[in-house]
Amino acid sequence: MEYGMGAHLDEFRAEVRRFIAENAPDIPPRAGVRSAADEHEDRLLSEWTARLFEAGYIGADWPEEYGGRPGWTEEHSIIVGEELARARVPGLSSGCVLASHALIRFGTDAQKQRHLPAIRAGREKWCQLFSEPEAGSDLASLRTRAVRDGEVYRVTGQKVWTTDGHWAQFGYLLARTDPDAPKHKGISAFILDMSTPGVTVRPLRELTGTSDFNEVFFDNVEVPAENMIGAPGQGWMIANVSLAHERSNVGAIVVRLRMGLEALTDLARRIRIDGRPAIESDRVREALGRFAAEIEALSALTYANITRFTRGTERPHDAAMAKLMFSELNLEMTTFAVDLAGEDGVLAEDDPNVPDGGRWQDEWLYARAFTIAGGSSEIMRNLIAERGLGLPR
Repeated sequence: MEYGMGAHLDEFRAEVRRFIAENAPDIPPRAGVRSAADEHEDRLLSEWTARLFEAGYIGADWPEEYGGRPGWTEEHSIIVGEELARARVPGLSSGCVLASHALIRFGTDAQKQRHLPAIRAGREKWCQLFSEPEAGSDLASLRTRAVRDGEVYRVTGQKVWTTDGHWAQFGYLLARTDPDAPKHKGISAFILDMSTPGVTVRPLRELTGTSDFNEVFFDNVEVPAENMIGAPGQGWMIANVSLAHERSNVGAIVVRLRMGLEALTDLARRIRIDGRPAIESDRVREALGRFAAEIEALSALTYANITRFTRGTERPHDAAMAKLMFSELNLEMTTFAVDLAGEDGVLAEDDPNVPDGGRWQDEWLYARAFTIAGGSSEIMRNLIAERGLGLPR
């Protein structure tokens, strides 16, 4: 049985669906993990975050003194993620998800009291300052340095692929505090006020034509020592613990693919090949059937992984398998959609003749990012081979 599909949770799913229909922000849906397009969208997203927290649909797994809900389970979180995906509206930004759980688990009382209520109220947006130009899939190789100088750490270095960096008030920063320690042991975690002198944020223009990611530079930035999360050298462990909380969104990827297949099937009914609907072509029907089978296989894999995670029997390669399968299947489906549109498939998104308002162009351009972000497909295959199958490096 899939998580969230039991009859005892049907009423909760219907409740979440009604809430989203009545309260979701009027923001055009876009593929992938995207930032606000302008200040107006940024304000709408902040207000939406506050409404989701107030309704108890996100942050429900927090301690009750910070707004958590008693009786909340992993199934509830998965249902919320699925329904947000079905409505094609955003949830809590990944930076806020990761930072809040790092603070809940490892932060001081003062850090929790200052930041957790502000995150819930939508007053604070956080970005994730992890990846670097030479430390993406191999994050433990990061080079950004934080050197203790009295009551502050002086931070020098660079981060990249920072979603929401140009909108965030705070950053969840990993920096190397002990260059002589083994690479996984010399990293510490910090709260960074993004308005601190010496922090420079440069939005990156992407294939999609938008700027969702950023480069962030640190030029002798002073970070108060009291802004360290946990103890010196705990950064790698803290990052991995907080990253585990992204798993509640895994059900959403299956929903997105199923919805994508429905839209792709509808496109095949409307597109004509040699004067006939494309869906009458054996080649097209075979591709759609294969996509449907792979989506159901991914669904089974995803929920099996969740079951193992909740039971404490997760395998080292579980997440890598699901991530690899989703990103490659998503790329294959969006490529097929653009190809199916023929000459119209190469039109720009704002062309009046582009199919489905340019949805497939946007999803196809972003699909390649999914095969890189969070660990490239090549790295995922290595993880599966080495950690799952026991093959040599």
